[in-house]
Amino acid sequence: MNEEFTYDQSGLDLTESSEGLRLTSYPDPGTGDEPWTIGWGHTGFDVGPNQTITHEEAVELLKADMHHAENAVKRLVTVQLTQGQYDALVDFAFNCGVGNLHNSSLLRYVNENRMEEADEEFKKWNKGGGHVLAGLTARRDKEAALFAQG
Repeated sequence: MNEEFTYDQSGLDLTESSEGLRLTSYPDPGTGDEPWTIGWGHTGFDVGPNQTITHEEAVELLKADMHHAENAVKRLVTVQLTQGQYDALVDFAFNCGVGNLHNSSLLRYVNENRMEEADEEFKKWNKGGGHVLAGLTARRDKEAALFAQG
């Protein structure tokens, strides 16, 4: 249903500005430990302490990660979205994880076409390691704004 969309520049700008590019691995800001992150927010079994990558490797990791998040949104969302809604959900899936999107009230509200309620759900996902993080609060606000603009 949303197959015609691709993650556009406004979505990519949101992801890149929220993550920031880091070519040396760093621990999760919420826990100070795992998961280790590198590039523009790439995590996984292939990332550990004291790791470095090139800018080109960071670009390739971001492309692969965003492709995974896009596929999840296309698979999980059963209603027609606007480009802004699509981009906001892709960024959310990338940052929070596909499993969290799959099990969220956010997705349920979207699929029930309750978009105003869905918009409010973004703001609930601002914690890391059990603590509210300013960076996540700002990111969720940006996602909600992108989602609301349609």
